[in-house]
Amino acid sequence: MKITFCGAAQSVTGSKHLLEFNGKQILLDCGMHQGHRKESEKLNREFPFNPGELDAIILSHAHIDHSGNLPGAVKHGFSGMITSTFATRDLAAILLPDSAHIQKYDTMYLNKKRKRNGLEPLKPLYNAEDVTETLKHFMSIPYDRAFPLFPDVSLRFIEAGHILGSAQVELTIQENGTQKVVLFSGDLGRPGRPILKDPDTGADADILIMESTYGGRNHGKREEALRKFSEIINGTFESGGKLIIPSFSVGRTQEVLFYIHELVTRNEMPPMKVYVDSPLSFDATEVYKIHQECFDSQMRDHLYSHRSPFQFEGLHFIQGVSESKALNHDESPMIIISASGMCENGRILHHLKNNISDARNSVLVVGFMAQHTLGRRLVEGEKLVKIFGEEYSVEASIDVINGFSAHADSDALVNYAEEVGSTAKSIFLVHGEPDQCKILADRIADRINKTSIIPALGESFEL
Repeated sequence: MKITFCGAAQSVTGSKHLLEFNGKQILLDCGMHQGHRKESEKLNREFPFNPGELDAIILSHAHIDHSGNLPGAVKHGFSGMITSTFATRDLAAILLPDSAHIQKYDTMYLNKKRKRNGLEPLKPLYNAEDVTETLKHFMSIPYDRAFPLFPDVSLRFIEAGHILGSAQVELTIQENGTQKVVLFSGDLGRPGRPILKDPDTGADADILIMESTYGGRNHGKREEALRKFSEIINGTFESGGKLIIPSFSVGRTQEVLFYIHELVTRNEMPPMKVYVDSPLSFDATEVYKIHQECFDSQMRDHLYSHRSPFQFEGLHFIQGVSESKALNHDESPMIIISASGMCENGRILHHLKNNISDARNSVLVVGFMAQHTLGRRLVEGEKLVKIFGEEYSVEASIDVINGFSAHADSDALVNYAEEVGSTAKSIFLVHGEPDQCKILADRIADRINKTSIIPALGESFEL
C-alpha cells in the first residue's frame, strides 16, 4: 500500500490524500486550496495525479477545503463514485454550486481590473455545469455501517462531530493476505459543543491519518467565550457601529446563531438586529433542520420544545444583492454574519471593504485563519490590507474568540490519538501548519510513546 499526501500537508487547506493498493486508487477528500492567490491557483488547477485513473473519492465532509475541487476532478476525467454521508451530500449540493457562483463573479470583478492593467483574463476553475455533473457521482451511506466499496475494501463512516454530516473514514483493506485498517479523522469537532454529537473515539487503526489544526493550542472555556462575545456585542452597540463576523456558511454560522440565541434568551445583549448575509447560510440552515440524526440530545430538546436556535426576534437572512448592499447604507448598530470564513471571497469582502476603516466597527474572528488569507492578516494586526486589489486602513477593532472553534483543540487531539491510535503502526499528521503539527507530534510521543510522521506536500510512503 502506498499513500501520497497531495494536499493539506503542513497546511490547513486543500485536503487530498491518495491511497494506492491492489491496482486501485482511492482519494480521501478533494478539497480546494485557499490562501495566497497565485499559489492557490496553481495547486487548484494542477492535480498531482490523473483524476481519470481514480477508482473512488471518499468525502469526509462538505467544507470547501475538503470538497471544493470535486468538480475539477470530474472536469478532468474522474468517472467513479463519490461516497459520503447523506448530510454531506445534501450540503455539497448547495456548497459546490455556490463555489462555482462565487468563482464566476469574483473572476468577473477581478478581470475588470486586469483588463485596465493590460493583463490576461482569468477563468474560473469550474462552472455550474461541471457541478451538476459532479453531483451525479455521489453515493451516500449511513454512519456506522460497513459498506463493501470494492471486494477487497470495506468502508465505514464514524461520527466526527465537526459539522453536519462530518465523518471519520475507516477503510478495512485486504492486501497480500493481510488486513489493514486505515482511519482518516477528517476534521474532528470539539467534545461538548452544541448542536452536534461528540466525535466517536471507539475505532482502532493500523494506519491513522489525523488532523492537527490546533495541535499546539487549547481553546478557552465555553462560558468565557460567551462572556467575551457579549462584551464585544455590547461594546459595538454602544459605539454605534457594526459587528462583522466572517463565518463559514456551514457549521460555524449555525453555531454562532446558537450562541446569539443563548445571549438573547439570557438578556445579555442589546436589541441589535442580526443579519446573516449569505443565501448559502440560509440553505445550509434548512439542511441542518432535516438531518436530526446528527444532533445531540440538547439540540433535539430545543427543537422538540419549539425553541429553535435558528429563529429569534431580530434575525434576518439576506438573499438578494440589493439587500446586501443596503446594509452598507444603514447607520444603525447591527451584527452581520457573512461568508467566506477566511475572508478570501464572497460577500464578506464587500462588508469589510465598506466597514473596516471605521473605528466604530468591530470584526470578530471565530475560527482558524490559514496563512496568506485576509483573515490571517487581520488577526496578525496588519494595519493596511488589500481587498479586491485596493488598500484599506484597518481602523475597526479586530477581536478573536477561539472558544467557538469547530475543531478539536490540542488536548482533545492527544486524547483522540490515544484512544484510536495506541496500536497504530503509523500515525500521519495532516491539516495543520508545521508548528502545530510538531507540537502535537511531541505531545503524542509523550502520551503513547509513538513517533508521528509530518508529511510534506507530495510526499509518498510505502506501508
